[in-house]
Amino acid sequence: MIEVEHLSRSYGPLKAVQDVSFRIEKGEIVGLLGHNGAGKTTIMKMLTGYLEPSSGTIRIDGLDLAQERRAAQRRIGYLPENCPLYPEMTVLDALDYQATLLGIGPGQRPAAIRRALERTELGAKATETIGTLSRGYRQRVGVAQAILHEPRILILDEPTNGLDPAQIQHMRSLIRELAQDATVILSTHILQEVEAVCGRVLIMRSGRLAFDGRLDTLGEMPRLLVKLDRPAGEVLPILAAIDGAASVEALDQAGEIRCFALTAEAPEQLAPRVAQALCQRGLALYGLEVERHRLEDLFGAVTLEQMEVGHA
Repeated sequence: MIEVEHLSRSYGPLKAVQDVSFRIEKGEIVGLLGHNGAGKTTIMKMLTGYLEPSSGTIRIDGLDLAQERRAAQRRIGYLPENCPLYPEMTVLDALDYQATLLGIGPGQRPAAIRRALERTELGAKATETIGTLSRGYRQRVGVAQAILHEPRILILDEPTNGLDPAQIQHMRSLIRELAQDATVILSTHILQEVEAVCGRVLIMRSGRLAFDGRLDTLGEMPRLLVKLDRPAGEVLPILAAIDGAASVEALDQAGEIRCFALTAEAPEQLAPRVAQALCQRGLALYGLEVERHRLEDLFGAVTLEQMEVGHA
C-alpha cells in the first residue's frame, strides 16, 4: 500500500531525512515517532506530495508519487498537526468546500458530508461557526475533512490534540474502524495513544529510521505478573511448580502486596493454572495480568544513543 525506498530530503547542508525505507500494508495502523526535529513531519509531507524528496521513491497504492501525484493524492487523507480552517465558515460550509476541492460530485456530496459528520460526532455542531468551536471540536473538523472521500491512506499528525478523555476514546475507535478499509499512519508525542491503537511503530532519530517493528513482539519472552499478600519464601515454590512456568522472580513490594513474575512461552494459557493453584491453597489473588512491554522504554533505548552523542 505504501512503499518508501531510500527516501532523503535536505535543506541546504541540513539533512532532515536520510535514506529511509519501509513498507506498510493495507489495514496496518503504524505509529511514527521521534523527538522534535527527527524528520517525522518531513516524511509525512513527502508522503502526501506536499514536499518533494531530494532522492528516493514513494509509491502509494502502486502509484509512483513523483509521476502520478494527483492520482496518488486522491487516495490520501491528511490531517496536519495545526489543521488550517476558515474560522468564519460553519462546519457544513467547511466540509462542502473541502468536498469540492476533493472532486466529490454534487450528487455524492451530501452523503459524504453526512457520513463524515456521523463518524466524528459533529452533527450537533454542523451549523455552528468554526471560530466559536473549542479546540477539540476544531480538531474533529480537521479529521472529518481528511476522511470525506473515504481515502485508502490516512495520515494523521497529532489527531488527539486538544481532545478530552471521552473524545480521545472515540478517536481511537474511529481510527480502528478506518483501518478496516485503509492504511493509517499516526504521528503523536503521546506514546499511550500509539500503544492503544497501533500494531507497529517506526521511530526516527536524526533523520534516519532507527527502529521498525511490531509492538506485540517487543522485549524478551513475555511474563505473567501475579500479585499476592504473602512472603516470597511461601509463594515462589508454589509458582515454580506450576506446569509451563519457565522461571519465577519476586519483584518489588508495594506495602503488603508483592508482585511475582512468571516467564512462559504462553502466559495467557498459564494464567488459569496459576489462579487454580493459588486458590487451592487458600491464597488471596490481588492481580493477574500479562506484562506489557512499555513503548516508553523502547523509545528511550532507541533515542538514548543519539542523546548521549549530542551531550558528549
